[in-house]
Amino acid sequence: MIDLFLNLLIAQGLLGAFDTLYHHEFKVGLAQKITARTELAIHSMRAMLYGVLFAGLAFFEWHGGWVWVLSAIVLVEVGLTLWDFVVEDQTRLLPGSERITHTILAINGGAAFVLLAMTLPEWYAKPGQLYFVDYGWRSWFLLLAGVGVFVSGLRDGYAAWQVQRLDLKLNLDLGGVHKRLLISGGTGFIGSALCSELLHAGHNITLLTRQPIAASIQYAGKIRAVKSTAELSDDEHFDIVVNLAGAPVVGPRWSKARKALLLASRLNTTRDLLSFVQRTSQRPAVWVQASAIGFYGAHTDHPVNETEPSGSGFAAEMCEQWEKLTNELELLGVRRVILRFGLVFGRSGGSLPMMLLSFRLGLGTILGNGQQHMGWIHIEDLLQLIALVIADDSIHGKINAVTPDSPTYQQFAKLVGKQLHRPVFLYLPAKLIRFLLGEMASLFVDGPVILPTRLLKMKFRYRFPNLRSAMMDLT
Repeated sequence: MIDLFLNLLIAQGLLGAFDTLYHHEFKVGLAQKITARTELAIHSMRAMLYGVLFAGLAFFEWHGGWVWVLSAIVLVEVGLTLWDFVVEDQTRLLPGSERITHTILAINGGAAFVLLAMTLPEWYAKPGQLYFVDYGWRSWFLLLAGVGVFVSGLRDGYAAWQVQRLDLKLNLDLGGVHKRLLISGGTGFIGSALCSELLHAGHNITLLTRQPIAASIQYAGKIRAVKSTAELSDDEHFDIVVNLAGAPVVGPRWSKARKALLLASRLNTTRDLLSFVQRTSQRPAVWVQASAIGFYGAHTDHPVNETEPSGSGFAAEMCEQWEKLTNELELLGVRRVILRFGLVFGRSGGSLPMMLLSFRLGLGTILGNGQQHMGWIHIEDLLQLIALVIADDSIHGKINAVTPDSPTYQQFAKLVGKQLHRPVFLYLPAKLIRFLLGEMASLFVDGPVILPTRLLKMKFRYRFPNLRSAMMDLT
């Protein structure tokens, strides 16, 4: 019976590791979500208790009075698991694969604990001690699993403490109180940060999203979520439209199917929003349109500003089509502002957390020759910019949403390595990156200097005007 118990315990460790790494880290990114603070705290306690169980049962039988200690750990673990189920259902919509994994974990863990309970009377009858045993490779596996899951628990505990820093509370000024906003892409990295700040300020938000139930849960019912603008009546009035929707460009290789998906995710949502603006009896005052500095292409050999025409390549063509689709707004009397985003740096998502992870692990790498430039902006500056263009009705047209500081990737890598006290000595050749990623590699190994000419003329006040100040805040 003990052999079966150990096998189930090993299976529990493997399933738990998969759930943590794939779902919590990769798919959901719990450590970067404001709403996940309680869940992270529960995960921390559960993981540390599992660490004690795995390591404690790897080489020992718990005899005599130690049975009560072991039983208490198991009961607390079960209680935390049930609490975790409730909190998860209250704060997020779990992916199907995560629900299946949790069900298997519950069945497997339940079976393991039943077998343990059947063994405890025999252990209780023996003199009180931690009796050394050796189960061969299974003992060593459980010991390593115990150490790993305990460290994971410490990490989740730290994340639960740190996640409060994601609640920025910038007091965004939209030029008036109680504005009504129609927002697409409100559950992504930028959209989530924007919606959280707008809710703090007391504004009314309607989200256009593919998953209205998940969005409603994410914002604890404080927003209205619709799957299509067909659900909105003709006489509904919104002061502002913010169009941020679009599948992440960094992901699978840009095959024909992937390109079609990236383009459709932007154009279809934009068409849906336009159809509402065309038929509504009261049109919004301003439309804030997302775009990207990829509009200029990757091979421009000179600094570019907002007057530069579109470049070549898929990213440039996609941005151009996306922007052109909103040209009709001017004919409809709606002020349009197009923000061409650079890399947006923040703690709660985007590219920076994953970039920093490699550096934290001592694997900071210079991509290509490192001389490609990075157009970037801190999330706080971007949110302030969005608020500014909404509030100031003299602002319209295209704006490069980047900082004046445009470092090379090598400068970025060296600065981050110094900030984190990690060496940076690895180089990844551009040819290898292009071979692995295809056309998408251009995002990583090419890049001109992007000038925020309009923001400088507007005397926009950056909170983080240079990379050093941003990294001091975010690392």
